[in-house]
Amino acid sequence: MMTENILNTPLTQNHIDDGAKMAPFAGYNMPLYYADGALKEHLWVRDHAGLFDVSHMGQVIISGEKAMDLFHYITPTPFEKAPHGRAKYTVLLNEDGGIIDDMIVTKMHETCFFVVVNAGRKHIDIPYMEKHLPEGCRLDVLDDRALIALQGPAAQEVLKQTLDIDASDHPYMFFKTIGDAPVDEKLYISRLGYTGEDGFEISVPQDQAAALWTKILSHDEAKPIGLAARDSLRLEMGYPLYGHDLDEKTSPVEAALSWVVSKKRDGYLGYDRIQKQLQDGPDRVRVGIKITDRGIAREGAEIQSEDGTVIGTLTSGGHSPSLSSAIGQGYVKPAFAAEGTKVNVIVRGKPLAAEVSGLSFIQAKTVSAKLAA
Repeated sequence: MMTENILNTPLTQNHIDDGAKMAPFAGYNMPLYYADGALKEHLWVRDHAGLFDVSHMGQVIISGEKAMDLFHYITPTPFEKAPHGRAKYTVLLNEDGGIIDDMIVTKMHETCFFVVVNAGRKHIDIPYMEKHLPEGCRLDVLDDRALIALQGPAAQEVLKQTLDIDASDHPYMFFKTIGDAPVDEKLYISRLGYTGEDGFEISVPQDQAAALWTKILSHDEAKPIGLAARDSLRLEMGYPLYGHDLDEKTSPVEAALSWVVSKKRDGYLGYDRIQKQLQDGPDRVRVGIKITDRGIAREGAEIQSEDGTVIGTLTSGGHSPSLSSAIGQGYVKPAFAAEGTKVNVIVRGKPLAAEVSGLSFIQAKTVSAKLAA
């Protein structure tokens, strides 16, 4: 049931025509799954290519002589040595080093950055970036663009055969523009994604989105995929979901995201807290949890040591179609964070046997590339 406040993406009618089960998500009417169901969609992405509508995400261009200074202040990530077109996963920080959002920031060139932020946080992220915008810089919200993700081992071939785009020389975590049109009308293609598979995110002018969606789906290897499978795919890879695994009280060190933090630069928001945690260790850390009993644990489930001591909380949980088992992620005390540590997860008052694992339950299949700093 739609309400007056629910927004549509440029592809909503495509989803309805394709028989999607629609539901509100982050203020938008979004597809949860299609006729095959979430489990088959998940496995299709692992073996073929899945097409996702992620147009609800926020897309922003920040430009100006001091644009890089902004990202060196509001994120802990270095961009000065990154080549043009390099995309980086990073976190937007508050003054205490907590995570306002996680996002992808692409250095288009020295004075221009393309940013993709989460749908449920863009109403917070964009004003926050505007507040800290250096003098002489500008922020442009690309609300006239859709965003489509093509993910899976067949993604490169599907892209070539449907859109005549040869991405064989396109490295992982890099961006490029496609087409002869003015830059505002070009396709923006980034080789990255939220599934652990090879794939691309395609930013497209919204008036071209429906036709592009249909064209890609004309390929036998491509199928539309809903949000339910997107969530199980990211959970298998140990990727965090904002509002569940990340929030404004959590630092990147606690979240097991220390790798986004510059080893040489200071002066970013929350620097003192983050450095202290890097040196002394945090009070809790994000880990993977594999349920070894029968049953599925969900967000909010208590994590206990084998002697019944409460040691943490599950922040995401569900069924892994690839492993045919229950998995999750959550925060535990560092003394219990070693892989293989036996724990119990409490579900409706019953302890389910589990063990701590690495965050990724399956190996990433993203294309390899030697990335600059």
